[in-house]
Amino acid sequence: MNYEIIDCIDSGTEYCPCHLAESGNCILCSQLKGKDFCDCTNWKGVCIYQEYTWNGNKAKIGRSEYVCKVLKKELLDANLVSFTILTKKKLTEELLYPGSYVFLRSPKSSRYYSSPISIMEASSDENVIKVVIEVRGTKTKNITDLNENDNIVLRGPYWNGILGLKNVYSAKEGISLVIARGIGEAPIVPVIKKLYSNGNKVVVISDKGKFENSFINKYLEAFSSETYNFNTLNNNGELNYDFKDFLLNFLKFNKVNLIHTSGPNILTSNILEIVSEDVKISCSNNAKMCCGEGICGACTNVYNDDKIKRMCKVQIDPRYLFKGLRSI
Repeated sequence: MNYEIIDCIDSGTEYCPCHLAESGNCILCSQLKGKDFCDCTNWKGVCIYQEYTWNGNKAKIGRSEYVCKVLKKELLDANLVSFTILTKKKLTEELLYPGSYVFLRSPKSSRYYSSPISIMEASSDENVIKVVIEVRGTKTKNITDLNENDNIVLRGPYWNGILGLKNVYSAKEGISLVIARGIGEAPIVPVIKKLYSNGNKVVVISDKGKFENSFINKYLEAFSSETYNFNTLNNNGELNYDFKDFLLNFLKFNKVNLIHTSGPNILTSNILEIVSEDVKISCSNNAKMCCGEGICGACTNVYNDDKIKRMCKVQIDPRYLFKGLRSI
């Protein structure tokens, strides 16, 4: 692929058109970006402009907040907590997919405390979701102070927690390599489930990061054909020699249909530098999410051509995530 394809995660859903259409910043529709002609990209079977006009030239109703209940709380490691949360059935069904996440907060706190948290597991049979939260600041501490049987406020569903989603769904009946570090282990569970259901041999490289142990062992036993433990990064942010050597040899002797990385951007960036352009890639979306709707600008990436990508909405191939990205 020698050109960039951009998509919007919400295009064609009940949340489209959104507030970006009202402000003339729609990601896909040329007419809702101020142009006078139709130059539609990534057709989803729905005309966004038509939906906008039929809705009275305004955005559709956005995501709702739900008051849910904490069924189970478990301390997994120092500053690492898992919650099992009882939710609405429809909401649970919308959170079954790779890349799903929600905003969580204590009901005693304002919406400023809402924090984006990836879904590790969702069960539509039991109407529950499971998340793992690393305490890193005021927002996450506010959530993890909650206890079993407490109410918790959830806003969602959101789906753009993974970039390169089409590569995950198109990987079938081959060998898929999944690399996760630290808290990045949580969002790989829906990924390895999907890859497994698509008939792939799923190979996982697990890096526990600063935690004592991996917290997804039961999922690895169920859905991973092989699991290897490595420290993926050294203290300088470079790929650890043993991990890099293993990765290159694995790619040399196996025809891999997907590499999925779930960890810090420096891990994904370093892997992209050594992996052939022929190998499909997907990765965790590590943008700072705040409103989840592309309005506040917290998730915005700015590139050398002054192009702006609102990462809470934009779906891109990870190979274009860092190309031309401004660091200042």
